[in-house]
Amino acid sequence: MFSPQISETLYWLTRQTHIRTNHARMLCGAEVGELLSAIIQKNGYRNILEIGVFTGYSSICLASASPDVRLDSLEINDELTDLILEGWKRAGVNSQINLSIGDAMKLIPELKLRIDNGLQPLYDLVYIDANKRYYTDYYTAVLPLLRQGGMIVADNVLWSGKALDPNSKLDPQTKGIKNFNALVENDARVKAELLPLRDGLYLITKL
Repeated sequence: MFSPQISETLYWLTRQTHIRTNHARMLCGAEVGELLSAIIQKNGYRNILEIGVFTGYSSICLASASPDVRLDSLEINDELTDLILEGWKRAGVNSQINLSIGDAMKLIPELKLRIDNGLQPLYDLVYIDANKRYYTDYYTAVLPLLRQGGMIVADNVLWSGKALDPNSKLDPQTKGIKNFNALVENDARVKAELLPLRDGLYLITKL
């Protein structure tokens, strides 16, 4: 069975996440982290947007893929800021990442304005791992900010199997994931592949 080795910093961050938060299961984990790094290295992606930082594990994996990576990371929970920044500093990637605290749906228009004004290029990669209720909103907002041939990676799209179960209770998170999956599946602007890795990943390439 594939079992990637994680760095000392990611091990430290995993431990601290268990100690200092009540939702350690929200970590993307080593398998997803290594896949994100591999996608960046294979495709030469450099300009990246991350929606949902949690304690910064995925950020480290994204930024560590190449010293040329520039990462905009959006996180709504300001109580996690100290842990996020400490982890990034330990990993030596803090200078590559711009952290913005707040509601992603309010922050994304600011990023769009920067792109429209020529202050930064379109994104090569967008990683979504935030509030499942709003996946369709995130997707709709960021697709115009993604360059042709760029990729959106959406995490937790199987949602513990509930997303594929026609009899699952439609709580807001499950409903959000199901709506998102249906939107992606029927969007002619993209090519999408669903990977059954951990809780499910959608790899969505803009045509």
